[in-house]
Amino acid sequence: MKKPVIAIDGYSSTGKSSISKVIAQKLGVIHLDTGALYRGITWFALQNCTDEDHNINLSRLFSSLPQISLEFKNDNGELILYLNDQDVSKEIRTNEVSSQVSLVAKQKEVRDFLLNTQRSLAGKGGIIMDGRDIGTVVLPDADYKFFLTASIDERTRRRYLELLSLGMEADEQQVRENLIQRDRIDSEREISPLRQAEDAIVIDNTALDKRQTIDKILSYIK
Repeated sequence: MKKPVIAIDGYSSTGKSSISKVIAQKLGVIHLDTGALYRGITWFALQNCTDEDHNINLSRLFSSLPQISLEFKNDNGELILYLNDQDVSKEIRTNEVSSQVSLVAKQKEVRDFLLNTQRSLAGKGGIIMDGRDIGTVVLPDADYKFFLTASIDERTRRRYLELLSLGMEADEQQVRENLIQRDRIDSEREISPLRQAEDAIVIDNTALDKRQTIDKILSYIK
């Protein structure tokens, strides 16, 4: 029997990736963090495709896409992102990448580049994928679709604590403004905007911890 394909969309810092990771382990399926793919391309752009003012030159990035190889490798049950054979799993979590990823992710050229990668990975079943447009665009025929949301205050707190846990300096107000800006860009972009699929189950986890959110999602999966 083919294992299910599960799509989890939602806002930044609702715990999509960490929650998907645990659910994948419990169900014996693969977790694919699509946000990491967009962060990987953003990190590449910041290293290789900036102008003299350190802004990303999009046309240079688009022409460089064929040179980018993204691959997840299994490290003791955890999928680590490699970009051109380099482990970039920590580099892609920096504030610099976070502040630029929405700009990169809204570009049609980038989304088209990653769409086939994501669909081919999901084709065999047994996968949980999280992102912004998984249930609406990438995997519209997913067996289960969920949409996570939480208050901006709670998401700011989570993101701030995450950055501190990674040993990075962070300013809580700056984190909040970054989240609000990303929400706006992701929701208003023309190509594959962040939105809830009509048949998605909405879970507001403002007052739920990670374990409670996981249990709620699992309660819907047969």
